[in-house]
Amino acid sequence: MGLVANESQLRGVAASDGIAIGSAYCYVPPDLTVPKRKPETNELELALFNAALVQARNELRNLMVERIGEKEAAIFDAHLMILDDPAFLKRIRKEVEGGQIVEQAVINAAKDLANMLAGMTNEMFAARAMDMRDVGRRILRILLSLPDCALSSMDTPSIVIAHDLTPSDTASLNPELTQGFCTVAGGLTSHSAILARNLGFPAIVALGDDLVESIPAGTPLVLDGQAGILFINPSASTVEIYRKKKDERENRIQQIRSIATKPAETADDIRVEVAANIGDLASAHDAVKYGAEGVGLLRTEFLYLDETQPPTEEKQYNIYRQIFEVLGHRPVIVRTLDIGGDKPPSYMLFPTEMNPFLGWRAIRISLDRLELFKTQLRAILRATEGYQARIMFPMIVDLDEPRQARKVVEEVEKELEAEHRPFAQDVPIGIMVETPAAAVLIDVLAEASDFFSLGTNDLTQYTLAVDRGNAAIFALYQPLHPSLLRLIKQTIDLAHSKGKWVGMCGELAGMPKAIPVLLGMGLDEFSMGPRAIPEAKFLIGKLDAEKSCQITEKALSFGTAAEIESFMQLILDEIR
Repeated sequence: MGLVANESQLRGVAASDGIAIGSAYCYVPPDLTVPKRKPETNELELALFNAALVQARNELRNLMVERIGEKEAAIFDAHLMILDDPAFLKRIRKEVEGGQIVEQAVINAAKDLANMLAGMTNEMFAARAMDMRDVGRRILRILLSLPDCALSSMDTPSIVIAHDLTPSDTASLNPELTQGFCTVAGGLTSHSAILARNLGFPAIVALGDDLVESIPAGTPLVLDGQAGILFINPSASTVEIYRKKKDERENRIQQIRSIATKPAETADDIRVEVAANIGDLASAHDAVKYGAEGVGLLRTEFLYLDETQPPTEEKQYNIYRQIFEVLGHRPVIVRTLDIGGDKPPSYMLFPTEMNPFLGWRAIRISLDRLELFKTQLRAILRATEGYQARIMFPMIVDLDEPRQARKVVEEVEKELEAEHRPFAQDVPIGIMVETPAAAVLIDVLAEASDFFSLGTNDLTQYTLAVDRGNAAIFALYQPLHPSLLRLIKQTIDLAHSKGKWVGMCGELAGMPKAIPVLLGMGLDEFSMGPRAIPEAKFLIGKLDAEKSCQITEKALSFGTAAEIESFMQLILDEIR
């Protein structure tokens, strides 16, 4: 490219695809220093807190509707739940009664509860740490009588630079003025990254401390959200190159959107299924909007999150039914409850665990808490009547687990039949392949499974022995690592030899660099975030069986993830 003297680059994690060319807007959050004052009476301190709660609820409801719309703002339902969480409110009262002023009580309660959540096994639960911190900061800002000015002073089109962005910050971004954003911290599964993808902002996270130290407000920038590169004071030639890339990308997006609702098939007319990962009713609507042919993963944890008692059969039935109605004839894979032991719901007692990732979670909990499991299965089977649904068990490591789980399903079916309740008959049952143990036992597990779905988020960290939530070793979390790709191919081959189809519901399924490789392996179903669906269909349509098999063979010949990444970038440049 020919860099000029004052052009420099920072590399981070590509969190949301896209290109932005503009100037820096440096966001500095309000100073939330706790005042030095003597506590008032407990009643007065708690009255201040309760008034702040009311204002916080009003702000969140306005933010949900006015800024990003109700569908995209489903994440803020969790914030509203936190404001009513008995554990949070009890902790505040305890702090105040212990002599703390309410401002310090809020900091202490939010920090402790967030720390409990931070290392959670399940992504959905782990994300609540950020939610808790965000809610704590909102309440503290209100107590300090500071205005809700998050990013509101930005009045010209800009690229936002920040240490980190909370969910509230990200949702406050004005879509008319925000060209993209970059943060010092964060990761692929942080709320800021998730919301950036949902809202269509290009974004890079985990850029390091040099980000805020080397970029004054107004600095010219080029943000490459696909490669994770930020150009500071870009040369004229760099700007020109990226303007051209931006135009090409926008033209390609228009082309892609025109095929989003068409069935996914290769250039030589081989059909594959492109489905969506969803976690609630709002994302079910998004799945239909972006052309999903089905749902490869319906997470059910949202029904159990932030509740004070297990969700009833009727509550689950009604919500599942609403989701099925939105999806109509499309097949839906419902994953049974997947929670971990490091932050239990308030109505469950969990043991203290040194490593919750390897502890009491998912199917292990279901088989130990049969009443909880049966209630969920009853709701699923009843709601599925008249629709195409499948049941999937998470965290399987041997044949006994799916055998036992299927027996429970049979028991529930007999109970429903005896009660003369309508329910779906002969619902296919499968397992998630998210442990190396399951991957190497596919031919054995086929006895108790109608299908398989690769959960590559967990499979990656278990195969590589890398905690995907640990920032210190984030670079070692490599979804295109050759060992993982070989394990995936082995899984697909073994399943096909037993006449079983294989899907994938991990992040890898929607990764453009991975799609040609997975297609060449013979993956039957690709399931991803709804917005990634049009791009996936486009790429699949550009490849035939011979070409994709050649790509896979070449990719599997490399010994490092970096080599595979480079090779697949060349393939994408050729396809696009």
